[in-house]
Amino acid sequence: MITLHRCTASCVLALLLAACGGGDDDGNGGGDTQAPTASLTAPAHLAAGLGGTIMLKADASDDVGVAGVEFQVDGIALGGEVTSAPYQRTLDTATLAPGQHVLRVRARDAAGHRSAWSAATVSISGSQTIGQGFRKNEAWVGGLIDATAFAQAPDGRLFIAEQGGTLRIVKNGVRLATPFHRFTVDSNGERGLLGIALHPGFASNGWVYVYYTTPSGGAHNRISRLVASGDMSDGGETVLVDLPALSAATNHNGGGLHFGPDGKLYLGVGENASPSRAQDLSDPFGKLLRFNDDGSIPTDNPFYTTRSGLARAVWAYGLRNPYTFAFEPGGSRLYINDVGQSSWEEIDLGAAGANYGWPASEGPDNTGGGVTGPLFAYGHDDASPPGSGTGGFFTGLAIAGGAFYPAGGGSFPAAYRSSYFFADFLGHWIGRLDAGNDNAAYAFARLSGYPVDLLVGNDGALYALTRYAVTRIQAD
Repeated sequence: MITLHRCTASCVLALLLAACGGGDDDGNGGGDTQAPTASLTAPAHLAAGLGGTIMLKADASDDVGVAGVEFQVDGIALGGEVTSAPYQRTLDTATLAPGQHVLRVRARDAAGHRSAWSAATVSISGSQTIGQGFRKNEAWVGGLIDATAFAQAPDGRLFIAEQGGTLRIVKNGVRLATPFHRFTVDSNGERGLLGIALHPGFASNGWVYVYYTTPSGGAHNRISRLVASGDMSDGGETVLVDLPALSAATNHNGGGLHFGPDGKLYLGVGENASPSRAQDLSDPFGKLLRFNDDGSIPTDNPFYTTRSGLARAVWAYGLRNPYTFAFEPGGSRLYINDVGQSSWEEIDLGAAGANYGWPASEGPDNTGGGVTGPLFAYGHDDASPPGSGTGGFFTGLAIAGGAFYPAGGGSFPAAYRSSYFFADFLGHWIGRLDAGNDNAAYAFARLSGYPVDLLVGNDGALYALTRYAVTRIQAD
């Protein structure tokens, strides 16, 4: 039932003002309450192989008048507003890394209203390997042998794991000749020294954590702790966690090892080429595990009360091979890179108790009830037409390496803050996921080596670890 209320004098005045167009929300007295519209008319959405200098064109309209049109490339302004028709900007594609980019346009009227963004996803070609405003040094540190992971100490030193069991230090941009520590490992296939993490209190306790495959007592993976004494370990090793025996398969061991903002130690473990283990909550394989810094299991883990033994360490499951993952510095996000099988590579948003679906689900395929689908996924092959599928123009075969750029600063331009960088081992590229623009993905750099890990250094540079070197990328 509709109830009619008696209108007071002030109510009548308000109705009259509204009818006459007075008292609008903008306080400009002009009665302009309608936002403009804008559309990007060139290049076309999914345009591929763009090169040279191209023209970005837009149409814009407003009931009163368009005051300006703003163009963006990958969330960054392309020049200032264009204040009169024709609305267009030129773009030199040589200023961008080859691969996927997103072009956007929106209009503004004099009252300050803005249209929604109109966007086109395109592919840029060219021989350039990084965009304008950045410098890339792929020979910053060389001489590594089958590197797998790295971590940075508060004093700037890089601790680098080599698959064959050597843990090295890079100090002031120089690889030290004497190893920090050597482990006896089984390095067949994807086994070996796979993960490295430094305790949050490293500056005072010197604790270094590693994840590796030991042949002792039969091949299995373990977490151990060392103590730094200068640029070498003190020679001791404290074994914290021994995982179950490995099968004859030498692949899918995972390897990501990081401390979270909660002070707990997280480990990514593959399913050892046995897909069904990823869904078995009594089995630690195909999972993200969570431990205290002494290797004990936190009682607030999601399955602690319903499981026993090492299964209590399970924090999330349904993963195939979480070789790398990353926590957002000063934030709450955890992104897990899960290496796919036949079709997809994926980035998953970490959450306690989450099931990421493997083996029934891979990438965007077959995500059913109770399964957490990927935040972003890209295929092994181009869609038809190219760019039209999940992941756009991104294609690759093995996602590896992930790092958040700090929200609070750094040397990269402001638009890069809170971005997530990720790489593909066989694709030889680095991409950027833009949280500020609905997780749009952009090409960032090309590498000649095979990337396995990424981190943002204390100096604000982005470091990419390849199998044989460390690449340093800095802003100009």
